[in-house]
Amino acid sequence: MLLETSGEDEEKWLAEGVAGLQHNAFFMHRALDSNNLRDALKYSAQMLSELRTSRLSPHKYYELYMRAFDELRKLEMFFKEETKRGSSVIDLYELVQHSGNILPRLYLLCTIGSVYIKSKEAPSKDILKDIVEMCRGIQNPVRGLFLRSYLSQISRDKLLDIGSEYEGDGDGVIDAVEFVLQNFTEMNKLWVRMHYLGPVREKEKRVKERSELRDLVGKNLHILSQIDGIDLDMYKEIVLPRVLEQVVNCKDELAQHYLMDCIIQVFPDEYHLQTLELLLGACPQLQPTVDILTVLSQLMDRLSNYAASSPEVLPEFLQVEAFAKLSTYIGKVIDSQSEMPTFGTIGLYVSLLTFTLRVHPDRLDYVDEVLGACVKKISGKPKIEDSKATKQIVALLSAPVEKYNDIDTALKLSNYPRIMDHLDNATKKIMAVVIIQSIMNNNTCIATADKVEALFELIKGLIKDMDVTLDEFDEEDFQEEQNSVARLIHMLYNDDPGEMLEIICTVRKHVLLGGPKRLPFTVPPLIFSALKLVRRLQGQERDVDGEDVYATPKKIFQILNQTIEALSSVPSPELSLRLYLQCAEAANDCDLEPIAYEFFTQAFILYEEEVADSKAQVTAIHLIIGTLQRMNVFGVENRDTLTHKATGYSAKLLRKPDQCSAVYACSHLFWVDDQDGIKDGERVLLCLKRALKIANAAQQMANATKGSSGPVTLFVEILNKYLYFFEKGNPQITSSAINGLIELIMTEMQSDSSISVPSADAFFSSTLRYIQYQKQKGGSIGEKFELIKV
Repeated sequence: MLLETSGEDEEKWLAEGVAGLQHNAFFMHRALDSNNLRDALKYSAQMLSELRTSRLSPHKYYELYMRAFDELRKLEMFFKEETKRGSSVIDLYELVQHSGNILPRLYLLCTIGSVYIKSKEAPSKDILKDIVEMCRGIQNPVRGLFLRSYLSQISRDKLLDIGSEYEGDGDGVIDAVEFVLQNFTEMNKLWVRMHYLGPVREKEKRVKERSELRDLVGKNLHILSQIDGIDLDMYKEIVLPRVLEQVVNCKDELAQHYLMDCIIQVFPDEYHLQTLELLLGACPQLQPTVDILTVLSQLMDRLSNYAASSPEVLPEFLQVEAFAKLSTYIGKVIDSQSEMPTFGTIGLYVSLLTFTLRVHPDRLDYVDEVLGACVKKISGKPKIEDSKATKQIVALLSAPVEKYNDIDTALKLSNYPRIMDHLDNATKKIMAVVIIQSIMNNNTCIATADKVEALFELIKGLIKDMDVTLDEFDEEDFQEEQNSVARLIHMLYNDDPGEMLEIICTVRKHVLLGGPKRLPFTVPPLIFSALKLVRRLQGQERDVDGEDVYATPKKIFQILNQTIEALSSVPSPELSLRLYLQCAEAANDCDLEPIAYEFFTQAFILYEEEVADSKAQVTAIHLIIGTLQRMNVFGVENRDTLTHKATGYSAKLLRKPDQCSAVYACSHLFWVDDQDGIKDGERVLLCLKRALKIANAAQQMANATKGSSGPVTLFVEILNKYLYFFEKGNPQITSSAINGLIELIMTEMQSDSSISVPSADAFFSSTLRYIQYQKQKGGSIGEKFELIKV
């Protein structure tokens, strides 16, 4: 309620001030219309007395000031007309100084001073110097700031600049600079003084009020930047040192931050480049609470934009050693501000790195130096848990990746992983995903073991468990992260087999540390990457760089066996079994019978000891049968051993239908078309008869449970196997056996206990159509099929 009342009071005071100003302005206008100089000065002084109030906030005072400003412009026009009518401007200048109150007197003095300068009856520099000195009489901060702002406004077009109509002797520009600097210095002192007025409890209110007035002070620097006569030498020797002296000496946080920002924004880029050391030298002297991060970031942004827009100036950056100076002074700023938060420290290096990447993108040594300097500054601080600091580190790490679009370049930076070590585990994972996405998006090929080692050190947050348990992870996110690692492994390639083997070994070292939940994602791509290398090396013997390491299929298969063994202990038996079979097939292509046999042996051991689920067993046994069928490397003894085990396992499956389909699938192990030595018709027939026996048993069980279509389907499936081998010329498969099987199926389908199933009926009908088709083809095949009755 108190704040609301205060606001209402202020509106009332403003209204009273405006009313008094308008009242006296009315009489001033009447005096101006009648050319009554004395009354005009009298009422104008009374009008300006309204500005002596101390009850208004700066915002409300500004409204009152602008109304007075508009009236003063009219008064200035009157003074000009008076001089044309013969009045002495010198007399007018003396006359206005008789006003009773100092504030109205100085406003009038500034107004007539403008006319005095235009008359050229006295040097401009003398008049301005006189006025700026007398303005010291106003020590109230708000009233003094607005008075001096008025002085700047009416004098800005009358400064002794090159080409100005008021240009005097050779020191004219210096005089103009001196005037603006003096006015700036006094205004800044008044502005800073506001901080110490009033009770401590209103400190926040004063900060807000000062912020509203900052542009009044900053306009002086804008005016300085527009003086054409200020060249680089003058800026370097006079302007910047004087401005920085005031900035440093005022020891005020708000003023220092705002004025440093003004300097950076209003003066030309080339001036900043040539005076970089002077400008940076002031930064460590600023108050510890100044937001130096923003100040220096803006400076580096301007310089990097300057370099980007004008490539021809790049030699100047090297000549003035801009990078070295920025790096040195950023270190000094951090050392001078012991209380600077960690995110501020890192933020400064983010800005420096951004500057370096834009101005010197070809200098990786500069980039690495920035990262190293950042590591040095934050290494002694506690572990970073602040979210702001974490974001800054991510920005620091992301900048080189985004700039070069090539993680291969980032891997050359020795300090890159040292920065990564300062991230918390969750953010390490996020950064690792960013790195992997960069590799994928740019199709980057990581081609050496050293780079792979460096890369996997960077993404170790995804490769192995850190300090948190996997139970805390989101399962969907975890799977996506591991899939990204799997895709990454496929991007690792080198044409040289020796180096590729080193890469595989390096990846294996990291992957095996992943823990039970990660291995099923990361081991398979590693296995297939190694198998690609095996295909390239079939029949070759080659050493790697003369070391006792051989990039040969035998060596690789040894590594693969150890790797899958680690996976099988997770346990992940089904996946391990598939990988063993893949390796066995590759060993077959390399004509390495002992190795292929060993992989099959491992697959069978897994099947026996680890695969317990009945559905998994069915899938596994069909994979074993299919792989074994394609093998041609085994001798008679080894093949018989493996096929015997496969058929034995098939007959032991839990469900009769599964047993049946697995046993008749084993028939293909004894009759392989592209292998002349594997055509054992008797054993094929034995498998099929055994399958029929199992199907009959299944039929009896189905009848006992009031009918089932499953066994009928099994009979049709077995019939198709008979037809296949009959067509292939197996002498043990006769037309009479096929006719008997067809008759059996038809009898079963017509049985009262049978339930008609459209899929089984369609399957059998299709099989009969195939027999008819073969009969119609004629030739030897047609003659054979003529013996089958349908």
